[in-house]
Amino acid sequence: MKKIQMVDLKGQYEKIKEQVDQSVLEVISSTAYINGPEVQAFQQELEAYLDVKHVIPCANGTDALQIAMMGLGLQPGDEVITADFTFAATVEVIALLGLTPVLVDVDPVSFNIDIEAVAKAITPKTKAIVPVHLFGLAAPMDELMELAKKHELYVIEDNAQAIGGTYTSKDGSKKKTGTIGHVGSTSFFPSKNLGCYGDGGAIFTNDDALAHTIRGIVNHGMYVRYHHDVVGVNSRLDSIQATILRAKLPLLDQYNASRRNAARAYTKAFQGVEKIVTPTGFCDAALGICDVCDCHVFHQYTLRVLDTDRDGLVAFLNKRGIPCGVYYPIPLHLQKAYADTRYQEADFAVTNQLVKEVISLPMHTELDNEQIDYITQAVIEFVTSS
Repeated sequence: MKKIQMVDLKGQYEKIKEQVDQSVLEVISSTAYINGPEVQAFQQELEAYLDVKHVIPCANGTDALQIAMMGLGLQPGDEVITADFTFAATVEVIALLGLTPVLVDVDPVSFNIDIEAVAKAITPKTKAIVPVHLFGLAAPMDELMELAKKHELYVIEDNAQAIGGTYTSKDGSKKKTGTIGHVGSTSFFPSKNLGCYGDGGAIFTNDDALAHTIRGIVNHGMYVRYHHDVVGVNSRLDSIQATILRAKLPLLDQYNASRRNAARAYTKAFQGVEKIVTPTGFCDAALGICDVCDCHVFHQYTLRVLDTDRDGLVAFLNKRGIPCGVYYPIPLHLQKAYADTRYQEADFAVTNQLVKEVISLPMHTELDNEQIDYITQAVIEFVTSS
């Protein structure tokens, strides 16, 4: 059995090595390193893939979120609601802009933002909601958009973990995650489902005016050189990363299918083990796979282990040569940077429980059945003996 990786970027690269190497050398030879033809081509190809009017590439996923908020004209003191159970970047950019983060609890099944908690948190100062499509599973966008419309709020999708996912609305219509709200953002960090070989990100919108504003913001507020029409930042996707993403984009659906296949194998192996709660999709709760609408693209395969020493399981797996991760061990409302006297522990019951129980297993496009069998047997051995 080959060595198990949490994310096997080398194995994935070897399958596209010739194309990637050649395209990178062509960019270097062209010397068009910033905003060159490769960036423009990638932008157009991603727009076509997502069926969205505007893709604005930028330097990384955190910038993408910040720039989206800047483009909407949010002002210091405006309240922005987001999930307590997610990576810090989501709340980080809210605080950096002088906005007021409002953290709410998540759903115990999907791990995504809880609709009732969002509704309860809305005040006259609320201006936006930031749902995170956590671990690759689409958030409940129908309900969020209805709530946003009722209260005249913006919806900013954090799609860093779910690119390529498809959300099926109640009326049967389908849209790619990141293109449903007023604006969406994503990250092309190497470990993402669509990752480059450095940092990269992008913003998505169907709003022409918003797209125009954002295009200025990413480039120092300029539309014409040395004419600074809006307050901007320096956040641009470089051409080398763009050409790598161009090589990978046609394979994204295949990559996500490989992840779903691995998730299916994991879930089947864990069926009947009472202490293990496997991830779910909207359409097939039994297997955690949503073949109908592809609402889960499994950026992570994250279990809940009940009545089990989760940290002991981590140590046990590591001794067996099985990498794993705990995303996330500390809720955002308990982080020193984001602590606030407004928060009551009773309002975060689900998050406070999840951080004690979640564990993410290796998940990538190169997993094989032998590796999955080895991983699942080790997990089952530990939880059934503890």
